Amino acid sequence: MNVPDSGWSSVEVAQVRHKTQLITSKSIQPLKILNPASPATACHVMLSSYGGGMVAGDVIRLRVEAQAEARVFINTQSNTKIFRSTDGSVAQQYVVGHLADNSLTVVFPDPVVLQAESRYRQVQEWHLQPGALLLVADWFHSGRMDQGEQFAFTSLHTELKVRLADRLVLLDRFTFQPTDHIATSPANFAGYQTMLSVYLVGSPDDGRFQQLADLLAQQQLAGSTGPHFTVTGHDYVVAITRAKPEVYLLRAAAHSRIALQPLCNRILAALANPELLGYNPWQRKY
Repeated sequence: MNVPDSGWSSVEVAQVRHKTQLITSKSIQPLKILNPASPATACHVMLSSYGGGMVAGDVIRLRVEAQAEARVFINTQSNTKIFRSTDGSVAQQYVVGHLADNSLTVVFPDPVVLQAESRYRQVQEWHLQPGALLLVADWFHSGRMDQGEQFAFTSLHTELKVRLADRLVLLDRFTFQPTDHIATSPANFAGYQTMLSVYLVGSPDDGRFQQLADLLAQQQLAGSTGPHFTVTGHDYVVAITRAKPEVYLLRAAAHSRIALQPLCNRILAALANPELLGYNPWQRKY
């Protein structure tokens, strides 16, 4: 992205006296960067925005730098609301991250809520050194579900690209326009209203990677790999795959956020392991 440095917000974390600290923080509207106190040695960075969301034409650009041995958790203050576009403008968010050796970065935002007639584009690009570990969640709602709004948005595009030691190991793109597709058809979302993807990228030789990989594998619904499994009666469905030796992917779809909360709680609770973040970042939030 050929954008002057002055157009980017930035976050940089580093080990300072045996604790990861936020050493660089630069916010450009509409983004606000907060730094809640962490009860452990990891750093907590919270992203927020004026008005609790993005209006058409808003562009957020964020650079993330994690120095060697640093551990950071990045989330959002609340759901990111994408407001309607009246003139065809698109709300856009770009994230570029560089993670040094033996660092750990966890990005687990609240869902993006695509309101009626909204347009949203999100692109993430992460560059990992060989010993770095990355866990990223990408989560969106079909609309304001409490108001009965379902797939009334105009367009959604999400893209995630991850390089490990300069080698492309993950490229995932998703584009959807409800007016061009039948959102509720079985080939698309059927009756599900919230969709969550969790990506794990790192070295298979890293004990932390294997620990998180085992955790993701445990989220598979009992009996779901058998020939007689049916989705009827389940509030959510989940699938986990090892896409490459360095990449695990979990995808889940649910009728509501509440249905996915236990799954998210289990993942976040596991981060309290001292080898990872050392605390559960959601314990204080929910």
